Amino acid sequence: MSTILQTVLIISIISAVLAIILTFADRKIADYGQVSLMINEEEPITIEGGENLLTSLRNQKIFIPSACGGKGSCGYCKVRVVEGGGPVLATELPHLSEEDKKTNVRLSCQIKVKQDIHIEIPEELFNVREYDAVVERITDVSPRVKRVRFKLPEGEHIDFKPGQYIQIKAPLYEGSEADEEVFRAYSIASSARDKGAVELFVGFTGGIATTYVHKHLKEGDIVNLNGPYGDFYYKDDDMGPMLMIATGTGMAPILSILYHMRDNDIKRQARFFFGSKTPEDLFILDELAELEDELYDFKFMPTLSRVDESMGWTGDTGRVNDSIMKYVPDGEGAKYTAYLCGADRMIDSAVEALTSKGMPEDQIYYDKF
Repeated sequence: MSTILQTVLIISIISAVLAIILTFADRKIADYGQVSLMINEEEPITIEGGENLLTSLRNQKIFIPSACGGKGSCGYCKVRVVEGGGPVLATELPHLSEEDKKTNVRLSCQIKVKQDIHIEIPEELFNVREYDAVVERITDVSPRVKRVRFKLPEGEHIDFKPGQYIQIKAPLYEGSEADEEVFRAYSIASSARDKGAVELFVGFTGGIATTYVHKHLKEGDIVNLNGPYGDFYYKDDDMGPMLMIATGTGMAPILSILYHMRDNDIKRQARFFFGSKTPEDLFILDELAELEDELYDFKFMPTLSRVDESMGWTGDTGRVNDSIMKYVPDGEGAKYTAYLCGADRMIDSAVEALTSKGMPEDQIYYDKF
């Protein structure tokens, strides 16, 4: 027994010494001091070196989209590095196209700022704002989806295009697997005219942010959010018939687009193919029925993939790509514009179905999550 205790004591002492050495090394070796950050040929900003570029920009209230919270898995936080970014890391390569590599586009979350750096970002990102919003209302719309309404501070507003998204900050909470606060992206479900608030649909996945929303968030809480982001949004210059295709919380941007059509009296044919598993997974059916009455020519067309006779379902069965094959006439896809939101696999299968019907890919807009 004494031998075991001695071994444990020795290992503990060695671990403590190593921890002290690593801490000292991090403070001394990784102390890059102050560096210069230039953005889009503007006057350089002096920042502290050592952080990743995504964090450094956020500290300057410049927000780059990052659906994964800076973990290098979403590929959203791209910037063009003119000078000073260091070598491209292996963690970036899966998210960089050949064109990205040629033009030195990088993932900002993977670049550690060690020296003066010059980058270029889209001008619209300078319009992204940060808000400390109050949770005004939380509603269970299905067993796994909550609808959350955030009220912005008095006198503040958000200008977004229907289809875009925001990021919310999930703070540390009891039982969280994170070691720091994280940001996660959610599409805006509310009307763009409702500038003093935003609504989201948050499905429970067991992740850090969805657990925070489903298990810890309460009405009256203050939540940090920023946005808007995204190049997936409704195109006002197209008035032909349209197809909307979504699954799960992909409902959110489509609903925002439908509100936009209602608010602006857009007279355009629209068909919404929505995929779920069972009848209890469908939600906001009353609102969608109202939109069918209010809009010029709109139909909500759900399809379910896991139903049996006991559920009493009389509508379509299968997946959304089956609805496309059933309802879009062969060879007539070119007359439609399509808006898709959902998981990768659904988007890929729906795009394949749409193009098989003759729809050009440049008439298909989508947001994968």
